[in-house]
Amino acid sequence: MKTFAKVIGFLFLGIVALIVALPFIIPVDYIFKQVTQSVEQTTGRTLEIKGDKTLSVFPKLKLELNDVAFSNFKQGSQPSMASMDQLAIHIPYLSVLTGDIKLEKFVINNPSILLEKMPNGDVNWQLVKTTGAQDENSRSSQQGASQGLPEGLDIQLGEVAIYGGSFTFIDHQNNTSQKVTDLDLAIKLPSLKKELKVEGAVTYMAEKFELDVTLNTPEKLLLGQDFTLKTLLDSRLVSLTFDGLVAKQMTDFSGKLEVTGDSVKALAKWQNQALIAKDNAFNKFSIVSEMRFVGQELNLSKLDASLDELAIKGSAKLALTNVPKITANVDLGMLNVNPYLPESIDVPEESKEQTTQTPSEPQPIAWDDSEIDLSALNIVNADIKVAATGFQFKEIKLGETKLSLKLNNGTAQLGLDKFKAYEGDGTGQIVLVAKRAPYKMNTSFSFEGIQAEPLLSDAVGFDKLMGKGELTIALNTQGQSQKEFVNALHGAIGFGFKDGAVKGANIAAMVRSAEQLINGGGLDAKGLEKGFDNAEKTDFSALTGNFQFVDGVSKQNDLSLKSPLIRVSGNGDIDLPATKINYRLVTGIVDSIEGQGTQDQSTGFKIPIRIKGPFHDVQVKPDIGDAAKDKAKDKIKDKLKSLFN
Repeated sequence: MKTFAKVIGFLFLGIVALIVALPFIIPVDYIFKQVTQSVEQTTGRTLEIKGDKTLSVFPKLKLELNDVAFSNFKQGSQPSMASMDQLAIHIPYLSVLTGDIKLEKFVINNPSILLEKMPNGDVNWQLVKTTGAQDENSRSSQQGASQGLPEGLDIQLGEVAIYGGSFTFIDHQNNTSQKVTDLDLAIKLPSLKKELKVEGAVTYMAEKFELDVTLNTPEKLLLGQDFTLKTLLDSRLVSLTFDGLVAKQMTDFSGKLEVTGDSVKALAKWQNQALIAKDNAFNKFSIVSEMRFVGQELNLSKLDASLDELAIKGSAKLALTNVPKITANVDLGMLNVNPYLPESIDVPEESKEQTTQTPSEPQPIAWDDSEIDLSALNIVNADIKVAATGFQFKEIKLGETKLSLKLNNGTAQLGLDKFKAYEGDGTGQIVLVAKRAPYKMNTSFSFEGIQAEPLLSDAVGFDKLMGKGELTIALNTQGQSQKEFVNALHGAIGFGFKDGAVKGANIAAMVRSAEQLINGGGLDAKGLEKGFDNAEKTDFSALTGNFQFVDGVSKQNDLSLKSPLIRVSGNGDIDLPATKINYRLVTGIVDSIEGQGTQDQSTGFKIPIRIKGPFHDVQVKPDIGDAAKDKAKDKIKDKLKSLFN
């Protein structure tokens, strides 16, 4: 028994002595030579150690190499594909003793890793040459059966730990470069023929991203073959998952993409893009889609996305050319653009109180002369088609709507290809040429079967006109400010409504009362007031108007109202640049009892009305001729001003 104990003791001492003597028995240079020869034979690249080399034996055999550089391919932009401050290699004891060096674990400190895609499509990460003869067809197919790693080549690592440093990808074909820093990664590689897992965190543009990646398999990546990839990126700004296939030497990605985040505004700020928006706009977002990214083109099919309260379905494409282009065909459901319109200017509470207590005099209208910057229309092109079950802009509400937006080299074309609104239908188009100042704008809209009262009430807050009919707008202008646009306005606005009414006044009763007064019948205040009862209205069979604008001024215009008992006609000047009006209305009673059916266009008693002055202080003056009738004139003037202001 004592002899057996002695034998065991001698064996133990021998093993300890062997381990202690191992650095002397197997010099570091020998191990390094074995590693570098294996690397060069496999990849054709050199592994260079510029700093110290040390070998430690406890608790494991570990080779530490300082200032390490792995060479790039010949056409690369930099000499090294990878360099690092320190590389610690854990090596199994038995592999050293047998002379067959195997690598068990890497610990990399402060690496600088460079991946490059050259103008001809070559990539520097294809490190291993395939074995076996290949004809032209098998070379073009990355799934050829003859492809594979050199016989016996494999890397089995428990873990590769990377601390610090950076990772850079340069695409020389598209002159783009991306860089991530502060690497903190744990890479598990049981074999080149099995799944590679990467966990940890990286920093991109000062934002930290947690990541979890599974790649199947590294062998396919090294050989330039197709491989599957599952990726999760998570940060405080955005979370992204991708599960799919990477093909054609990492130039073709296809699979399922999911992107979510709590704030588009915060994401834009991170990208150094100013996005000023209301509190309830550009917040939570999500994208779920089948994705393919190839040739600098991102395609999203079966798109199901959301932004705030918007639900978006359809397809989209983004081409990352010098001027990016967006192509999309989407259904937005109910589209309410009000949250995305510019903020209105808040009036201080003290100003509101002052206005309520002591109403100030109306102030002249002044067009804004500050320059408008539309240069952003030149940085992207687009061809977008949008369908919506409903559309709301401020108070204007549309039913089923089809929109189109085309942006091409600074020219924007917004089309209302089809919409239903206020019991009618319409089409319209706005073309804005913003390639250079002065900007040019053309608008054309056509409404048919539109109900006037809800349309005008929602659009301009005017609720005194009832009727159904047509409205056409064809205007063009140019400039770089609101004032310049108004000064250069050309075109026409026309309308025609049938079987409607002007609410708030019985013009016929008012005219008859005035006629009695002027003809010596005395002042019948009740009769005069009757025509202006808020419950009253003036029915018409037709109301038409046509306004022609030249340099912002409408001189050629006419207004006509026809009813069984009265006729109203008008013409004059409307000067938008000077914000003033000089218009004359004539209201008269039809002579014939045949009413509107008569062919006689003459009228009996007439009241001419002059509407004149700046927009902020329009004066309405009925001209009933006799100074003795001032009291009646004042009553008529006040009532007509409330009607026509």
